[in-house]
Amino acid sequence: MSINGGSSFRKCVWSMEKKKLSLPVQIVIALILGIAAGLIFYFIGKPEFTTNYLKPFGTIFVNLLKFIVVPVVLLSMIDGIISMGDMKKVGSVGWKTVAYFLVTTAAACVIGLVFANLFNNAGWFPTLALEDGAVWDKATSANFMDTLVAIFPSNMWKSFTDANMLQVIVIALMFGGGILAAGEKGKLAKDLVSTLYAVIERVMAFIIALSPIGVFTMMAWVVATQGPEILTSLGIVLGCAYLGYIVHAILCYSFSAKAFAGISPITFFKKASPAMIFAFTSTSSAATIPLSKECADELGAEGDVSSFVIPLGATINMDGTAIYQCVATIFLATCCGMTLTLGQMVTIVVTATLASIGTAGTPGAGMIMLAMVLEAMNIPVDMIMLIYGIDRLFDMGRTCLNITGDISCALCVTKWESKKAAQTAK
Repeated sequence: MSINGGSSFRKCVWSMEKKKLSLPVQIVIALILGIAAGLIFYFIGKPEFTTNYLKPFGTIFVNLLKFIVVPVVLLSMIDGIISMGDMKKVGSVGWKTVAYFLVTTAAACVIGLVFANLFNNAGWFPTLALEDGAVWDKATSANFMDTLVAIFPSNMWKSFTDANMLQVIVIALMFGGGILAAGEKGKLAKDLVSTLYAVIERVMAFIIALSPIGVFTMMAWVVATQGPEILTSLGIVLGCAYLGYIVHAILCYSFSAKAFAGISPITFFKKASPAMIFAFTSTSSAATIPLSKECADELGAEGDVSSFVIPLGATINMDGTAIYQCVATIFLATCCGMTLTLGQMVTIVVTATLASIGTAGTPGAGMIMLAMVLEAMNIPVDMIMLIYGIDRLFDMGRTCLNITGDISCALCVTKWESKKAAQTAK
């Protein structure tokens, strides 16, 4: 009896270990516990406890996040460019697809900034109280030409040490293009990038696994020091992002499907809805690829085109992430008492658009890329933990938007290629 009982117990323990909570669930639990702890310390009048004993652990996590940003951006972008292969082989379908994604991503950034500024100007984004002795620098003004010149580095290593993300992106684009241009001679460089990126992915996975600790400690600190009113602000910024998602889907995707492929918005969303729903619940563009292709083909996309566009879109089309980054950046800047200039908003658009090429397929990419944008704007990266606890809710909407763009692109490219073929035949 005892032997059987012991065996049953071991099986039960083994089963529990196998059913380990997923990271998103852990983050949600950490968020709830952090809010509860923060409220307790706020109402008992002991917010300094969270400042002295909880926040330091959150700061350690943020430091690790800062540490990984530069290598992740550099290597992921180079690897993404290399994975496209020889652009000559890709041909007209390739450049049209990439152009479509870059244009829509830029439009997404503009939409995100417009709604974020509307919400901010209405006074719906809060300004958090500073800790005693804390000073957060105001954003400095810079005109467009200064920003343009500053994009191009004079010292590669200084770009890395200063975490100048725009310059890091340019460096990645240059090295990625150079490796492709080198052809067979660049094979060793390709293998090296692939190897290093695989290592960095493992390091990043370890850091991301610590996010529940960061979420709990930072959320407890923020709620304890700022009060329960901050929770309302999180709901508002979430609503702002989803408003941007919906408007972008209607204005950009359904409009382009109607204008270039002759498909009505109702038909487009109706037939794309299975993939949209799956993406919303799974938060994985990669996992949605088969269903996205099926929906695109049903809407009239050519099989060869959809087979190329859909997987590429899952890799480089980050419109939802772009809107999220813009809304979150304005929100967090306002929380810090910072006012961003028009030139700096242009920088956000450029950074988020270019970064879209290298973000997809990276675990925790949304947070990593947001940290990159915050670094570029000189906004304290520590504040990222304020919204990371609800990142799963942001991620559901932005993944849904991303795959909707993939389907729309497949339809448009199909139509453009058919027109080109018809003209050639004449």
